[in-house]
Amino acid sequence: MAGLIEWQIANGTNGIVPCGTTGESATLSHGEHNRVIELTVEVVRRRVPVIAGTGSNSTEEAIMLTKHAKQAGADAALLITPYYNKPTQEGLYRHYKAVAEAVDLPLILYNIPGRTGVNMLPSTIARLSAVNTIVGVKEGSGSVQQASDIVQMCGDRLALLAGDDSLTLPMMAVGGKGVITVTANIMPSEMAGLVKTFAEGRIDEARRIHFKLSPLFAALFYETNPIPVKEALGLMGKIDPELRLPLCPMAQDTREKLIRVLKDAALI
Repeated sequence: MAGLIEWQIANGTNGIVPCGTTGESATLSHGEHNRVIELTVEVVRRRVPVIAGTGSNSTEEAIMLTKHAKQAGADAALLITPYYNKPTQEGLYRHYKAVAEAVDLPLILYNIPGRTGVNMLPSTIARLSAVNTIVGVKEGSGSVQQASDIVQMCGDRLALLAGDDSLTLPMMAVGGKGVITVTANIMPSEMAGLVKTFAEGRIDEARRIHFKLSPLFAALFYETNPIPVKEALGLMGKIDPELRLPLCPMAQDTREKLIRVLKDAALI
């Protein structure tokens, strides 16, 4: 893991997110969860921000994990919307407000209804943007219109980050500031370049990188994330691509399709 972090920083990644959902945080014990964050802070050594995943479908547990992240030295926390229990918009507001009141740490909301069963509406995000320590949202609804509405309602009070790699470019076009990304786990310099070139106004170059990466954006979701990206890192010799049940290794047909895309990208 330390080697992966060093590789990310060397290739222009602007922040590290330990215990995000791509890191299989749902199947980590509390001890493992805490150690991953502690190790990340130790390795990063303040060179880039560490944004610790601390979300839960229990507000009490989210507060506990966020308190630990602050104690460990994380710079911010990323909190997924509570999953399965499907809170109302008022419940979502109270959940995040309770975490913000309990822990003095910058918080980034994480909206991904396809995996949680609940969509946090732009109006709710706008309410939460009035809380001083809520500084951003990872928007994974798949809707550029929703991203546009968030930017329009929140303005500079809150940074919008794409939650879908393929929508990084269109979301930045409506005011997004970047992306918390799956693809950067295997192509960090290219994803960093996509964000950097757009931010610098080099739109044609950003579009070129987007189209170059498009086959990977699709391939990394041939099966449930993070199955394909861990398989890819294994094929690249970066990790032992183990998964925890209920996730399991890729089926042979999708693995072969993934291999072809990785070869086309000169990654293996």
